[in-house]
Formats: sequence, structure tokens, C-alpha cells
Amino acid sequence: MKHYKRILVTAALPYANGPVHIGHLAGCYLPADIYVRYQRAQKRDIKFVGGSDEHGVPITIRAMKEGVSPQQIVDKYHAIIKDSFEKMGISFDIYSRTSNAVHHHTSADFFKKLYDAGLFEEKETEQYYDEQAKVFLADRYITGTCPVCGNPNAYGDQCEKCGSALSPEQLISPRSTLSDAVPVKRKTKHWYFPLQNYEEWLKQWVLEDHKEWKNNVYGQCKSWLDSGLQSRAMTRDSSWGVKVPLPDAEGKVLYVWFDAPIGYISATKELTDKWEDYWCKEDTKLVHFIGKDNIVFHCIIFPSMLRAHGNFVLPDNVPANEFLNIEGDKVSTSRNWAVWVHEYVKDFPGCEDVLRYVLCANAPETKDNDFTWKDFQDRNNSELVAIFGNFINRALVLMHKLCGGKVPVFHNDIIDSTDQQLIADIKQAVEKVTRNLEEYRFREALFEVIELSRKGNRYMQEKEPWIKAKKIAEGGEAAERAQKEIDNCLHLSLQLTANLAILINPFLPGTAKKILHMLKVVEKMLDWENAGSLKLLSVGYSLRAPELLFRKIEDSEIAAQIEKLKANAVDKATVAAPPAEDKADTLVLKPEIVYDDFAKLDLRVGTIDAASKVEKADKLLKLEIDLGFEKRTIVSGIALHFKPEEIVGKQVVVVANLAPRKMRGIESNGMILMAEDKAGKLHFVKPEDAIAPGAGVS
Repeated sequence: MKHYKRILVTAALPYANGPVHIGHLAGCYLPADIYVRYQRAQKRDIKFVGGSDEHGVPITIRAMKEGVSPQQIVDKYHAIIKDSFEKMGISFDIYSRTSNAVHHHTSADFFKKLYDAGLFEEKETEQYYDEQAKVFLADRYITGTCPVCGNPNAYGDQCEKCGSALSPEQLISPRSTLSDAVPVKRKTKHWYFPLQNYEEWLKQWVLEDHKEWKNNVYGQCKSWLDSGLQSRAMTRDSSWGVKVPLPDAEGKVLYVWFDAPIGYISATKELTDKWEDYWCKEDTKLVHFIGKDNIVFHCIIFPSMLRAHGNFVLPDNVPANEFLNIEGDKVSTSRNWAVWVHEYVKDFPGCEDVLRYVLCANAPETKDNDFTWKDFQDRNNSELVAIFGNFINRALVLMHKLCGGKVPVFHNDIIDSTDQQLIADIKQAVEKVTRNLEEYRFREALFEVIELSRKGNRYMQEKEPWIKAKKIAEGGEAAERAQKEIDNCLHLSLQLTANLAILINPFLPGTAKKILHMLKVVEKMLDWENAGSLKLLSVGYSLRAPELLFRKIEDSEIAAQIEKLKANAVDKATVAAPPAEDKADTLVLKPEIVYDDFAKLDLRVGTIDAASKVEKADKLLKLEIDLGFEKRTIVSGIALHFKPEEIVGKQVVVVANLAPRKMRGIESNGMILMAEDKAGKLHFVKPEDAIAPGAGVS
């Protein structure tokens, strides 16, 4: 294993177009903070940088919706996000913002170095333009019908219904989100980064040199590389963002996914004059904490940029998490189906560590997981209160009651197998927690801490010091023996309590501080080198009276949160669209066309000869369709509605003259027509009776 002198940890820059929700915390910010706090306890040289991503289309869209400037939007939400992180104990060394001057300079200089080295491709292409708004339209400014699933509200870069990656050219009946006008094509010049030039290097660096990366990260990278990389535009037509530092680039800014990761570099510049040590020296360990939707940018694009620049270290690991759903449904900011962090800290003051605990215990480390308020309550009441908090409270209460409020002596002459087992359990737990934290398995590490406190409860239950206390009144040797056994039980229980403070600190820092206060010790005790020690508390040292670490959460509080979640989502949906049952009466037809427009479509009857699932694409089926005069391969987003074996032999109507496009590396030649009922179920559009493949539809 390579030895590193210093560690640099980054957490994905959240868009400053809205607050952060618990899915954001679970995805990358909490695991990053746990890892950083652990490394600090190890006394390692580590920096933790983050900041708000204040450029890009989501910012300008939010500004338009609220009728204010983009700067006002980022100022508002940067403050809310920063405050939310601080209240939840996310301990950035710096939380910066990409609107800062140092970031603009750093990003522009980075771009200029690549430009001067001749690494960009300059291309003039036709892009959509809104003649009413008089602006070129970024992908997200364009909506239309998805060519895969027929969703009429697909974006120019992605259909959020079927998950297909799109381009504006693929949308059917595209419209501008700014004016609802039909966009037109105009020529514009941009600078493209040729990712394909780094493909062979990436295959070696990712697929060979980093096989230890998490399966979801490694698998997604492999899928991208297997499909082949292409040049990607690194500039956009816009007035908001980092201006392209070239004389012939008026009205153009850097693509947000070019400048955003450079924000890690500019934030480090703000933090320390020695920023180059953390970015340019090979003995630096760079770790990116992100959600799974950012894998390609941090594992393919940004490393290629760093490689092209030539002066920077590359990430050692990118431990991306999956998504966290809420109450069985996908988080949706547009539907307001989310638990917002700034609202949680107001609704549950003093319970920040409870949320940290639940999000880590239920972290989506290997698959999407679900947050429910009932699980939140159960984990608090049955684990934090009844196990972890209960053990520490019992140890301190009994110490005050049976040992005069002071740490009792440990009598080696009467140590027994139960004592020895607890000592061994403490040592083993430290080893397991350490190993799991080093390997980014935070959920397993937390489990070991709670399991150790559970063993502490069992140890105390077996020793029964409250029963032995009754023998002291009897006097004689039995009383002396009983006091020694009480002393040993509570001495070990208090040493375990101190160890639990060390082990829980990366996860629940506020709780660790409360334990330190009761034990009357300084924060230096939380140094990781002290973990496993049985001499953390001196014999005869007086301790403070116990205080409950956690409170019980009542059913009424949980009911209120569930009602709040549902009520807010209903309010949002009511504003956005009419009730479902009224939809049929309020449907809006697409713009009127003439017969000549319809006549351009070549609709043919086809028979499905074969069907199979597309690898790593849950919603796509690969269909082999007989059109009579030829056989076609068509990729269709219907996998959630039909099993491959169910549709072989069925007849369908095919748009036979649709331009081919690649999907997941497969060239799709055509589109099958589907109908969607009120429940969202898809149905084939097909001839009433069997007919020869290739027959025309008119």
C-alpha cells in the first residue's frame, strides 16, 4: 500500500439553486465528514474542501422563476446550504463558492493552459436558438417528447421518466422553456475536449490500476469506456459563468462541469498558501466523495482534464454512494418530496446526531436505500436510547451510587473470564472500526460501535453490581469480595464509555463531546491512538453527574413529519398540474400540423423476433424486429413494463424512417409506437389482426 504524507478530501459542490436535503447528506457529505474526522483523530495531515456550485443552467432557471438575478439566487442559497452543513456538523476546512474571483481566475487559467497546448478542438456547429428570448439554448432550456418512451416533458439532455441520455436534436417537437417558442438552429462556435484521446490511458488507470474501487463506481466507468468516448464541448453560450479567456469568445462561458471540479482547487487556494502541496505532490492522497450521478465527471472527465494539464495529482479513490429514497418514493425537488436539512434542524433541535446516525446506519453505500420516519424513530429509540445511551447512563449512575462518584480501582487478583472477554471485545472493536473506516465502509464501522455498547450492556447485566451491593451490608469477606467485583465491573464499564466516545466521534461528534463533559476530560482523549486503552480514566478521578445523551422521539412527532411531507408534496403538485382525474378534460394538444408533416412519417408493421435486456440499463430492451423487407435493431425504454420473453412474436407499429441513434453502444434504427393509460402502463400500438411484416400504416 502506498504511503501518503497528506490527504485532500473533496465533497461534491451542491448547486446553489435550492437548499440541501437528506439525500445529499447521505450521498456524500456525511461519509466525507466521517472519514475526515477519523483521519484528524489519527493526527494525519488532511484538508476537507467544499463549496457551492454557482454556475450552470439550474441557477439561471431558478433566477427566471423567481424574477431575480442569478447572483441573488446564489447568494440566498449559498447561505442556506452553508448554514445547514454547519448545523449538521459537516466540518469543512473551507466551504467556498465558485462565484469568487479566485475561482474565476483559476478556471480561466486552467482552460487557457489546455488551449495554449492545442488540446481543444474548435468546432462550429448548429445549436438551438430562441428567437424570442434572443439566446442560444442550453440542453436544459429545451423540452420535447422523448423518442424512447414518449414522455412529452423530456429535457434536452435527459428524459427523467425513462432515464435515457438525450441530445436536443433527438427530441420530438422541441420547445424553449424560456418563451415556449419553437427553437431554430443557428451556427455557434465552441471548444471541445477530445475525451477519446485519453481513452486508452483511462482504461489502464481505472480498469487496471483501481480495481479496488467500489463496484458501482468501477462498473459505471467500465460501461462508459466500453461504449467509447467522444469529444465534449467545454464552453457554452451564456452570460452567467466563468468567461472563456479568449478574444473571440464574446458571450461564452466555461461549461459548468469544466469549472465546477476546478472549484476544489480554487477552494484549496483560498484555504492555504501551501495549496500546491495538496494538489501537485505525488505523496498526496486525493479522495472525491460524490453521489452516483457524478461518477462520470469525477472518474472520467476531471481526471482527463488533470492529466491533460499535467501538474496535478489524480484521485486515489472516488467512494460514490447510491441514492436515498424517502418513504418509498424517489426524492424530487420539483415535487417537494424531500426532507430539507434546514427544516429538520428547526423541527428537531439538538437532534443533529440522531439524523447523522440514521443516515449512516441506513446509508446507500452499495444500493439505493429508503429513509422512513418510522425507521428514524425506531433507530433512535431502540438503538441510540435503549442501547448506546442506556449503557453509558447506567455506568455513570451506578458509579455515583456505588463508588462515591469516582473511578474505582481495578483489582487484578479477581479478574474473571467475563472481564477478559469485555477487554478483548474492546480491542477487537477498535480493529474492526479502524479497518472499515479506512476502506470507506462507514455503515459497518458504525455497526461495530453500537455492537460494542450492546456488549457493554450484556456485561453489566451479567455482573449485576446492584445485586452485589446488597452483600456489602452483610460485612466480612463476602462484602469485601462484592465491593471488588463492583469496582471491576464499573471500572471496565467507565473505560469502555471513554472508548465509545473515541469510536463514536467521527459519526456523532456532538455526542462524543457530551460524553467528554460527563467524564471531565479534554478533547485530546479523542485521538485515535487512545482507542483500545484501558487507562483513559484515572483511578479516583471524580466524574460529573450523568445526563441523557438522547431523548425518546414520540409517535406524534413522526406523524407530524409524515403529514408535513405529504401535505407539501400535494401543494406543489397542485400548483404544477391539475388533479389526475381531471387530466383527460384538460389535455393540451401539440401544435397543429398539416398533412404534409404527417406524410413524412414512414410507419410500418413489424414483428418482434427477439428481445433482450440491455446490460446496465434497467429500462431498455433490445428488440430484433422483422419489417418484411429487412430486419432492424431497435432499443426501446419498455423494460419496466414487459419481460423480453412475453413480447417475442408480437406485432408493433414502427417509425421506420427515424434517424438512427446510439443508445448504450447499440445503434437503434427506428422507434416503436406505444400508448400510455392513466395508470402509466404502456400498451403496444398494433394491427387488430395479424398482417405481413412491412405493411404500411396510414
